[in-house]
Amino acid sequence: MGDPYATIGFALKQAQQALRTRLDAGLREIGLTTPQYAVLAFLEVDAGASNAALARRAFVTPQTMQAILVALERAGLIARTPHPEHGRVQMTELTARGRGALEAATGIVADAEERLRNASAPFDPQAVAAMLLRYAEALR
Repeated sequence: MGDPYATIGFALKQAQQALRTRLDAGLREIGLTTPQYAVLAFLEVDAGASNAALARRAFVTPQTMQAILVALERAGLIARTPHPEHGRVQMTELTARGRGALEAATGIVADAEERLRNASAPFDPQAVAAMLLRYAEALR
């Protein structure tokens, strides 16, 4: 196999870690964590998403998602209400304050995405993203 540090897997992990470090640092300045940002962003697109769906999208366990949701609710960034037909299911939605936090966070995330797009040159960023998704699918 040769040099274990000259592998696609190691390079992917380095890129993932660098992205997470940059997002964590930027989002910390506005009082959010990366998983909290992910929840706010997903709720903007899919209001009412279940805890399980949010956990999958944020790459955390359902137990961790529960703690994230409690923190976001205490901060006034989300509101949870019982589902009208399924009493144990909570519907989660952004509050006005949550939308404001998401707007502030979006610039931080957009900066990281722009850095990635620029680093993709001379390759098309969409082609790079498609390749990375194929890698993920190949390992599932």
